[in-house]
Amino acid sequence: MKESLYNILKGKFLISNDAFNNWRFILFCTVLAIFMIGSSHSAEQKVHEIARLNDEVLELRTAFLDGRSNLMKLKMESTITGRMAQKGIKPSDVPPTKIIVKEKE
Repeated sequence: MKESLYNILKGKFLISNDAFNNWRFILFCTVLAIFMIGSSHSAEQKVHEIARLNDEVLELRTAFLDGRSNLMKLKMESTITGRMAQKGIKPSDVPPTKIIVKEKE
């Protein structure tokens, strides 16, 4: 047992007669490790991209709500009346009347 441990530490399993099988296994493990590292980097990039897009969505939603709130304020009758008063136009004191058109038979 002690001798086999020394052989492994010295690397004799890489130069022995059946070393080809060991090299194939080491090469397979290396390729698998490279694939796993690449996969984890790809997943991490996607996580960062998702976080960035979520921040952008929140920012755009806030801008949308702010714009909608400003639009509601601009559409209020008091705001329109105030702006028109600056131009010399005021609301009518006489309410509008409904005109009914009867068709001739």
